[in-house]
Amino acid sequence: MISKATPYRQSRVDAVIPARAGAGLKPEHISEILADRADVGFFEVHAENYMGAGGPPHRQLEAIRQDYPLSLHGVGLSIGGEQALDKAHLQRLAELNRRYEPGLFSEHLAWSTHETSYFNDLLPVPYDEAALDRVCDHIDAVQETVGRQMLLENPSTYISFEQSTMSELDFLKQITRRTGCGLLLDVNNVHVSCTNHQQSAADYLRDFPLEAVGEIHLGGHAPDIDDAGRPLLIDAHDREVDAAVWNLYERAVQNNGPLPTLIEWDNEVPAWPVLFSEVKAAEQILARAAEPGLRRAV
Repeated sequence: MISKATPYRQSRVDAVIPARAGAGLKPEHISEILADRADVGFFEVHAENYMGAGGPPHRQLEAIRQDYPLSLHGVGLSIGGEQALDKAHLQRLAELNRRYEPGLFSEHLAWSTHETSYFNDLLPVPYDEAALDRVCDHIDAVQETVGRQMLLENPSTYISFEQSTMSELDFLKQITRRTGCGLLLDVNNVHVSCTNHQQSAADYLRDFPLEAVGEIHLGGHAPDIDDAGRPLLIDAHDREVDAAVWNLYERAVQNNGPLPTLIEWDNEVPAWPVLFSEVKAAEQILARAAEPGLRRAV
C-alpha cells in the first residue's frame, strides 16, 4: 500500500481525507463555499477538468485546496480498454497528483477509447481472464507512474456479457489482490446494476470486500423501464440520492465503520444549499455509524 501523501505547502490543510461527507466541486459553487467556509469534509474534482497548465480553473482549485482536503477522480483513463494506456494522459494525472497532493485518487472500472476515438461514456468490461489481466496491467502502470495507490470504482451496468466467466465481485477481489489497489464503493452503482440485472443489492454488499474500500460515492439515478416492461435505472447523477441508496449506504457504514463519502451531482446541478443538504444527510449517517455499539451486519 502507498503511504499517505504530505501536503506540498505547510499552510495547506492535511491531505488525508477524513471519514466525513464531501461534495463534487462545481465552479458555480466555489464563491459561496469560500465565503461561507462551508463545513464539508472534502471536495472531489474530475481530473480531466484540470489538465491545463493554469487559468481560472486552477486558481479556483488552489483556493479550495488551501482550506479543504481534495480527492482526485479520473473519468477518462479507460482502464478496461484493449489498447495501451495513453502515456501523455498518465503523465498529466501524475502531475495533478504532485500539484495538489489529493488525499485520494480514483478511476473507473470501464473503457472509453477505441483506437483514436474517445467516447463520452464509461462502458462495461466482460469479467473474464483476458480482461482481468488487462485491467491489472493497466492499474500497475497507473500506480507506478503516479507513485501512489489508486482506488477502482465498481461500475453501473445495463447488460451482461455472455463471455464473462466470473462475477463482478470475484473480478474486483482478484484485482485488489493482484495490484494492491483499493476500491471506491459507489452504492448508487450497486443499486442501479442490481436492479437492472434483477439481483439483490443487499447480497452484493454483503460480499463486497469492504476492507479494501477507501471511499464511497452516493448519487442520484433516473428510473425507466426496459423493452420487457421491467424496471431500468440510469446512473444519471442529476438528482437527490434515492431512499433505497441511503438505506444500503447506512447498512454498509454500520457494518464497516465511517468512510469518506462523496455526494455526486454532475448534471442538472442545483444551488449549493441543495447539494450541501445531501452532504449533511450523509454526515448524520456517518455520525450514527461512529457511535459505539451501533454497528450491525449488512
